[in-house]
Amino acid sequence: MNFLAHAYLSFYESDLLTGNMISDFVKGKKQFDYPDKVQAGIRLHRAIDAYTDGHRATAAIKELFRPAYRLYAGAMADVVYDHFLANDSNEFSSPAALEKFTLETYATLEKTKALFPEKFAAVFPHMRTHNWLYHYRTDEGIRKSFGGLGARAKYIAETDTAFSLFLENKDVIRSNYAQFFPELKQYAAHVSHPWLTP
Repeated sequence: MNFLAHAYLSFYESDLLTGNMISDFVKGKKQFDYPDKVQAGIRLHRAIDAYTDGHRATAAIKELFRPAYRLYAGAMADVVYDHFLANDSNEFSSPAALEKFTLETYATLEKTKALFPEKFAAVFPHMRTHNWLYHYRTDEGIRKSFGGLGARAKYIAETDTAFSLFLENKDVIRSNYAQFFPELKQYAAHVSHPWLTP
């Protein structure tokens, strides 16, 4: 999953959110440098990623991107999942509700920025200024997200193909997302709050 899903699956808890958002930038034993609840967010992020990678819906979406992007097919799936979450009326009742959530997320993260690893500290101002979390809902936002992935990844030569595959296969991806996300949400709730879930 990409940034929007990790933010949303932090269930409006500040320390969990911080850990969930910085996790990819925290390597090895560095996770133990953080307060316990932030460490829980880091672990939650990793549990979400492992569950996502092993899900049958993710496997189906990855097959759409694999011929062109091979090992990066999973990263492409993560990006497109955020598009369908941003447009999921079961989770965000309107674009205004999504925007409210994103602005609250940035404000919460701002309060814990002293904990940010250097690389996330460099990313966060761009994320907030350009409201990445909100713009995942648009096709243009996804195009830019693919472009950003291509700029960071050593072995991706271009991402126009990824964007075309996304547009051509929206119905297939939407169907897989609809099967997947409720299960992921339930799983993340159990990992983060096991005492509240069966």
